[in-house]
Parts: sequence; structure tokens; C-alpha cells
Amino acid sequence: MIKTMIKVENLSKTFGGLQVLRDVNAQVEKGECVAIIGPSGTGKSVFLSCLNGLAVPDTGRVFIDGCDVFDKGTNINKLHERVGMVYQTFNLFSHLTVLENIILAPIKIKKMSRDAAIEKARELLNTVSLASRENAYIDELSGGQKQRIAIARTMAMDPQLVLFDEPTSALDPAMTGEVLAVIRALAKKGLTMLIVTHEMGFAKEVSDRVFYMDCQGIYETGTPEEIFERPQKERTRSFISRLKTLDLQVQSLDFDLLEQVSWIEQFCIKYNIERRMVNRVQMVFEEMSMYLLKNHFRAGEEPDIHVNISYAEKEKHIVIHVTYSGRQADPFEETGNADDLGLLMVQRMSKSALYSVADNKNILTVTL
Repeated sequence: MIKTMIKVENLSKTFGGLQVLRDVNAQVEKGECVAIIGPSGTGKSVFLSCLNGLAVPDTGRVFIDGCDVFDKGTNINKLHERVGMVYQTFNLFSHLTVLENIILAPIKIKKMSRDAAIEKARELLNTVSLASRENAYIDELSGGQKQRIAIARTMAMDPQLVLFDEPTSALDPAMTGEVLAVIRALAKKGLTMLIVTHEMGFAKEVSDRVFYMDCQGIYETGTPEEIFERPQKERTRSFISRLKTLDLQVQSLDFDLLEQVSWIEQFCIKYNIERRMVNRVQMVFEEMSMYLLKNHFRAGEEPDIHVNISYAEKEKHIVIHVTYSGRQADPFEETGNADDLGLLMVQRMSKSALYSVADNKNILTVTL
């Protein structure tokens, strides 16, 4: 049984005299989730296009589950049934309903009966929390909903491998979290995935390995901890050092709140974040930490709360990922009495405030 899903050998690609990829070698095992990060223009999207045969390399070979993608005998249409692709721009048919978009390929390409295709589509719509929108037309949906439908459409073909090309780059900050939550759930199921992303907190959280691309190829690879915390090569270290992120830990009931708030202050000053936003970040950290310590850990149980704060300078928004153990329940659905006033305020000041579960960990994602 072949355990390797992707094998790339000496892949090179040139566009208009500009070499984008040069002698790239890589291997991805079945069930792995690999995040691909790096500066713009380093060939990340081109690399994905070569993997599914949409771009033909100048030299080199690509094998998907043992199949030579560019061999003359390879049926590229059959390959595309096994390799799903989720793009930045959705590529949905606006003249079809949500349900019709999802069932089209299974019926036309896989020759699935219409009833079976509809049944599967409805299961997928439940998975992406859009069951109520099956009869809507694409132009009636938000950007985040369109991307979730695009993911459901891809999954309707039962792909062995899914390639995500910056799936949140075309979305407003408020819609990013809902799409990442769907991808996070797919990763939890053990689907083989490659994800080109600029969402570094997400890449660190969801991936088994990270490819850092630079200098016309995969410049460095490693676990999320190795790449984000202990990068070995100069360009990787430089890139990681430019990321505007702050990690905080709450691991005891008597943690030093003032010290953590001070670190947030220093982080925001470093990146010239306006005072109003500094106050909001500090409030989110304080209110969510206090709420979780009070409500999500049993007596005598040591709390384990990790907070990642990332600042997107171009978009001028801050994303706060709070990952924690304890009982599984959505704090935002538990709000409503006087004791929950702080968390209600967090919800009201946020562009989005979302809850999900992955690997038995609770995840709160707040976008300011």
C-alpha cells in the first residue's frame, strides 16, 4: 500500500523568462496537512497548479498516489476527480443554486444518481453549516458562505487530496474565521491537504508540517514549532521575525494578568497600533481569560489557555486565537446573564467571534 500521497522530483517552472520554481523536491504522506507559507511571488500558487496538472513544468516529475501526473498515458480528468482544488475566487456558477453547484460534478463526472448526489450534498451543507441555503443563488451569499460552498463542492467528489490556494485572501476579516473553521474540521478528519495561506496563526495550529517557500523553491521545511519558533535558515528567520504575532499562556489561576497586559501594550506600541485598538485587545484578553478560568475548568484542574494575537498591517485588523482545554462548550452561546457582561462586550466590539473544536481543544477566534 502506497503511503506517500505526493512526490515531487526536480520540478522547475519558468514564466516569460522568469524562473519561478527551480529543482523543487518534496514529499507529502497520506493524511498530512501541510501549510505553505512565504513572501508573495515565491511560487506557492504555481507549485499547487503543477501538483494537479493545471500548470505544466519545464522539467521534473510529480506523482500523486503513485500516478505520474505528466506522463502521456495519464488521464488528467481522472486525476482531477481525485485531487480537489479550492481557489481564492470561489469559481461557482452564479446561475445555479447552491445545491445545483454541489451536485453538478458528481452527476456529470462520477455518474452518480441525482438522488444520491443530493443526499451527499445535503450532508456536506450540514458540515459547512449552510443547510438552510441550498436553494439560494450564489449572488445571494456572503464571501465566506461562497467559500464554504466551494469547499463543499470540492468534497462532493470524495477527493483523496485537497489543495487550498489562499482560501481566505479574498474575504473580509469577519468572514475568514468561518472558512478556517471548516478547513480545521477537515484536517481533523485526516484528509490530505496542502494549504497556501497568509494566516500564520492558523498555519501554526492546523498543520502537521510547514513548507517555507523562497529562493525559487521550498527553502525550509519542518513542524510548525520548528518553523515558527526555531527556524534554522536565514531567510526563514527573517520572515518569521517580521510576523506581527504575540503568544501568551495562562496556566494557573493566579497568573500575572498585569504582566500579560503589559506585553500586549508593548506588542501594540511596536507596530504603531492605535490606542483604541490596544484597549480592545487588552479587554478581549482579560475578559476571555477570566471567563474561561471561572467557567471551563473543574476545581483542582490546572488551566491550559494559549492566546495567539496577530496583526495584519495591510488589512488593519487583529485576530486573537484562544485555544484551551476544559469542557467543550461555546462561551458565546452561554452569555446572557450579568456575570457574562464582559464576554457580551467582546462579542459586540468584534467584527467576528467564532467558536470551534479541534483535537479535543476549544478554539475561540475573535477578529477586531
